[in-house]
Amino acid sequence: MAFILRRPFAIASAVKQLPKASQVTVRSFQTQAQAPIHQAFTHSKPATPLQAFANARQNAFRQTFQQSSRRGYQAAAPQNPLAQGNLTQRLIYGGAIFGGTILAINLIFNRETREDGGMPPFERAYLNDTFLHTGLGIGIIGVAARALHTSGWSYRLMSANPWLVLGIGLVGSIGTMMGCRATDPDNYVVKYGLFTAFNLTQAALLSPMLFFSPAILARAGLYTVGMMGSIAFVGATAKQEKYLYLGGPLLAGVAIVALSGLAPLVLPATAGKALMWTENIWLYGGLAVFGGFTLYDVQKILAHARMAERGMFRRDAVNESISLELDFINIFVRMVQILAMQQGRRK
Repeated sequence: MAFILRRPFAIASAVKQLPKASQVTVRSFQTQAQAPIHQAFTHSKPATPLQAFANARQNAFRQTFQQSSRRGYQAAAPQNPLAQGNLTQRLIYGGAIFGGTILAINLIFNRETREDGGMPPFERAYLNDTFLHTGLGIGIIGVAARALHTSGWSYRLMSANPWLVLGIGLVGSIGTMMGCRATDPDNYVVKYGLFTAFNLTQAALLSPMLFFSPAILARAGLYTVGMMGSIAFVGATAKQEKYLYLGGPLLAGVAIVALSGLAPLVLPATAGKALMWTENIWLYGGLAVFGGFTLYDVQKILAHARMAERGMFRRDAVNESISLELDFINIFVRMVQILAMQQGRRK
């Protein structure tokens, strides 16, 4: 009694400690007993000789199948010579193709070269000045088209009425081109202002082409430069005025190509064969026509250089470059469409 009076909560605290002790005992018992039970249930029985033989056969079959499928996949993957090697090897490979193309075209179309001792310095200077303005115009078109595409202009243009786009595009392109051609070369500000406006108009019309893959655009640009460069080389080294007679036939050809390009806007969708033929004329006929125009324009530039040397013609490299720009744009657009169609067939 005295113990209880001195420590009234001793029994209560002892009673509270009883479940804890029992819990510890149970927990220790469970932790000691779980391991043998788990091992007893998870321990596998020794396999019989028949089961061991079956497992070995399955493993051997699985390994053989994986190795054969891996070898078959590696053998079926085609090797792309352009995707192998470093950048230098790729440039050498592309340069060899470009040089071979120039040599082949030169041997076919340029058997009769100039007999006046080569290109005079004034012709070379005028031709280089024209090529410089052509590159400047194409650069303006590329930068402006990229800026317009990122600003959302391409989406608005694609959703607009095609006849409206065609009409405004023709008016803007022809108007700025004719204004630039009619401006005197000494009036630099107006001349280059109209030249820039012409290039911006082309950029506004060509900006939806950036929806295509950059790889397709790069390849199309490379092919266009190679085609025009080889044809320009032929025109520059051929006899004087040898291909100037092509002006009339090329004008008739470009009229046919233009009409075939307008056919999808006129013909019904049910005219499948007619649309297919018009598309082929627009694509491959357009490549031939504007390739011929490149040859004609280069020889026309050299003829104008000779006339300017005699005082019969006013030197104007800006006007000459517009013709080469139009050739480049038309060839590039067709190259992009052909490459996109080839990629679609592979898929």
